[in-house]
Amino acid sequence: MSAPALPRAAVWMGYGGLLPFALGAMLAWLLGRPEDLDAHALVMQALSLYAALIISFLAGIHWAAGMFKPEAGGFGRAVVIMLLAWPAALMPAFAGLVVHGLLLLALYAVDRSHYPQLGLQHWLLLRFRCSVGAALFCFLAAAAT
Repeated sequence: MSAPALPRAAVWMGYGGLLPFALGAMLAWLLGRPEDLDAHALVMQALSLYAALIISFLAGIHWAAGMFKPEAGGFGRAVVIMLLAWPAALMPAFAGLVVHGLLLLALYAVDRSHYPQLGLQHWLLLRFRCSVGAALFCFLAAAAT
């Protein structure tokens, strides 16, 4: 039995969600000159906040799963994940982006163990690609300081 196909819109939006990460990392490197410091700081802060939003969005999947399968414990996971992303968004961006990158990878590991229990294992390849890409761009941007 083959895995169900992912909705095309979800695949496009998943990969499209990497564009702000890629653009932010690129701008972090391009705006590293002393005369661009204000723009550089704004790009770094924007990227860190975007990462926090994406992590909270991914945490929302656990909340929604808990609504359909309360015994899976998704409510607590969702809140903990979001509460970890929040202080990282308040940190200086060069440090917060490292935390966000690590959270994206850790959240994928959590999803890898929980998605099969929820019948969502067919989403894991997309989740892996998007999570690794987003984390890599967070790390690249953090290195641009």
